[in-house]
Amino acid sequence: MATEEIRVRGTVQGVGFRPTVYRLAKACGLLGDVCNDGQGVLIRVSGSEEALTEFVARLQTECPPLAKINQLTRIPYEGNFNFNNFVISTSVSNAIKTEITPDAATCPQCQQEIFDPFSRFYRYPFTNCTHCGPRLSIIRAIPYDRTNTSMSAFAICPECAKEYHDVENRRFHAQPVACYACGPSAWLERADSKSVTASMFSMLDDVDAVCTLLQKGEIIAIKGLGGIHLACDATQETVVQKLRQRKKRYHKPFALMARDIEIIEQYCSVNAKEKELLTSSAAPIVLLQATGKKVAPSIASGQNTLGFMLPYTPLHHLILRRMNRPIVLTSGNLADEPQCIDNDEAREKLRAIADYFLFHNREIINGVDDSVVRVIGDKVQTIRRARGYAPAPISLPLGFHNIPQILAMGSELKNTFCLLREGEAILSQHLGDLENAAAFNAYQETLNLYLNLFEHKPEVIAIDKHPEYLSSKLGKKLTDTNQIPIHQIQHHHAHIAACMAENGIPLDSPPVLGIALDGLGYGDDNTFWGGEFLLADYRKFQRLATFKPVAMIGSEQAIYQPWRNTYAHLVATNLWDDYQQQYADLEIVKFLKNKPLKLLNQLIEKKINSPSASSVGRLFDAVAAAIGIYRDECSYEGQAAIAMEAIVYVSSLNNDKETLIYPFNFSFSDSIYCIDPRPMWQALLHDLQQQIPQQVMAAKFHEGLANAIVEMVKHLSQENLISQVALTGGVFQNCILLQQVTKRLEKLGIKVLTHSLVPANDGGLSLGQAVIAAAQLIHKY
Repeated sequence: MATEEIRVRGTVQGVGFRPTVYRLAKACGLLGDVCNDGQGVLIRVSGSEEALTEFVARLQTECPPLAKINQLTRIPYEGNFNFNNFVISTSVSNAIKTEITPDAATCPQCQQEIFDPFSRFYRYPFTNCTHCGPRLSIIRAIPYDRTNTSMSAFAICPECAKEYHDVENRRFHAQPVACYACGPSAWLERADSKSVTASMFSMLDDVDAVCTLLQKGEIIAIKGLGGIHLACDATQETVVQKLRQRKKRYHKPFALMARDIEIIEQYCSVNAKEKELLTSSAAPIVLLQATGKKVAPSIASGQNTLGFMLPYTPLHHLILRRMNRPIVLTSGNLADEPQCIDNDEAREKLRAIADYFLFHNREIINGVDDSVVRVIGDKVQTIRRARGYAPAPISLPLGFHNIPQILAMGSELKNTFCLLREGEAILSQHLGDLENAAAFNAYQETLNLYLNLFEHKPEVIAIDKHPEYLSSKLGKKLTDTNQIPIHQIQHHHAHIAACMAENGIPLDSPPVLGIALDGLGYGDDNTFWGGEFLLADYRKFQRLATFKPVAMIGSEQAIYQPWRNTYAHLVATNLWDDYQQQYADLEIVKFLKNKPLKLLNQLIEKKINSPSASSVGRLFDAVAAAIGIYRDECSYEGQAAIAMEAIVYVSSLNNDKETLIYPFNFSFSDSIYCIDPRPMWQALLHDLQQQIPQQVMAAKFHEGLANAIVEMVKHLSQENLISQVALTGGVFQNCILLQQVTKRLEKLGIKVLTHSLVPANDGGLSLGQAVIAAAQLIHKY
């Protein structure tokens, strides 16, 4: 007989792991106990060597659906062992090294129960078990026990307690377990405070009444899992426009929810990988190619994709039971503000938007937005990492296991922060744009929650080099208060390091060539970068090439008025005077000549609020405006570029004829290579004069840009040893550009690293900041 202590680390709390341990130990005839503690799950067990070996093997092969074992260690047990059975013991509080499970979509068994008239969970909107339900959104502290969640407000009833203690039941030790008798409840309110009941609509209950209200063209605020959403019928243009006007979200696409895959397939094509994502426990919004039936035109104006998700809580399943068409399900907020999570907050902020509220009384502790993903080729690309994925840790590559605790503060836009501890990175959920005061407050609150949940005491803080980022300023304040070192990390180096880390590149690997294309980031020369070729490892980088810097006239105004970028690029060619004469009849030239060009020229020449930037994001805007796409104004960054991508004839991109490629120049000065779009502009203006179709010009730009990037890589490879290229930055969320560059590089025998686990945009930046700081510390000591 042998007696062992088995330590299991990973996603092992709140996922039915202890019941699995219990059942397997019983099946193998073992004695002992299992408990949760701050490090994960601790098992003390005694039995024959054969039985212990079988037990450990089965533990890994029969792991519960939501569980993930990162590490399992076995050592002889030296303490007192007084067990004559196998039991589940009370949780132990100690140093926290365990994980918090992401919120999980309703499992098939719970779905079946809520629609079964003979089940005690029939039509209960908060049905859950160890395979599904709230996790991050309701947790206050670790270990993950009911007393440490917002479910502590609900005393468990005898029926639920029976299932909770029944080892054969899938609700065994399911912390949020509840039913009509003891759990949260939902109710319907009118925004004007007048009384309302489901009986007014001849419906089963208040939740069922929401479906009728949606069908009638009403806007409903629905409190869900990690926040409050605004919903309406996605096929009624009048109500969709009403929602846009009330919410002040005039153009940005709305997310959609449909009852099942069959309804989604009426509006979009869905391949096997996309279906797998839609039906996964994460249940993200998946960007799908729009085909077939049409939703309301203003759902996703100027785009050829729709963002669909399936119901991920019993509440949503019940609302959509009778809904044979999609609904809009967008964040319950005014434009750019954080999503509301509290009933009173929603009553105050959303009463001018929603006609009705569907509330419940389970408190949301931690607001979590919906995740957004898309499939490019056969690979998943994460665009927004939140519900269903955060805060599941990301395992770090070889070399990052003996490191101090590090906090990385992230960027200004699409912010996440990152906690680094031994061997893993914990990224927060998407927290939005910190330039909004409410978003910055939510960022600070979430940061404090994570630091407390994980008992994380940073020994180093990593920030972006941009001196005006609020996240950087807060990082400096924290280092001053706590007297700890600070590492300032260059923006594009962080993008590349994040891509390297999620692809498992070991710490001491040779440098990769990172191509970071985005809106802009603060460069080491105190200028703005945004189209960079960096030879980089985790500790340092060398800037080998860039795109020609061009003025951003009016600074931030250039993001929202694309014509400013067109004019700046045309002036940068030094041929604007010639263009005015040669192409005087072109619409874009006439448009620009009506602008205050004398003033604009002064801003450029004197660099007044018009910094130079090597931004590929602004190059996309400039081209889009030139060919007539959102020329005058955009309501969100990248709108023009996304619309231009949508109109490209993808089939034409498979044509290798040179006529389908806009040319770019290459030059070398000040020890750096430069990609100059001057010949591209000459060719594009000629095409405009020849009235070449808009979509063909968009295709030629994409193809030409991809070709220029790859030609630069070929040139740099002659002078540097390059075997791997990392593609990163928000511009590489462009599906066409990513595929074209990847295909061409792989033809050259170069391994291409791209993003999947974390966004290519600034949502992944904090991971890169954290691993760079860690690498620099390891190098120092």
